Amino acid sequence: MDCERIVFSGRATRQMFHRGLDKDDVLDVIREGEVIFDYQDDTPYPSCLILGFVRNTPIHVVLAMNKQQQTGIVITAYVPDIELWADDFKNRRIKK
Repeated sequence: MDCERIVFSGRATRQMFHRGLDKDDVLDVIREGEVIFDYQDDTPYPSCLILGFVRNTPIHVVLAMNKQQQTGIVITAYVPDIELWADDFKNRRIKK
């Protein structure tokens, strides 16, 4: 992602702690991962869903982008549930 700095929301930090996710791992996903969905209509800033792998574990990061300040804001980070996501972790499974 093209930003000068990354900040973590308080909610994201709490969720990451409870989920056993490390800030460095989340930063690696942001730097090396693939944007799999854009949420251009999110407010107050557009955001995106990024997929990356850390030690062979998939991680999703929702990152909002304040373009004016060139700051990325981590909204949440989690290990995607295989029951909800396809095997590639890029697409949601269709509910039957």
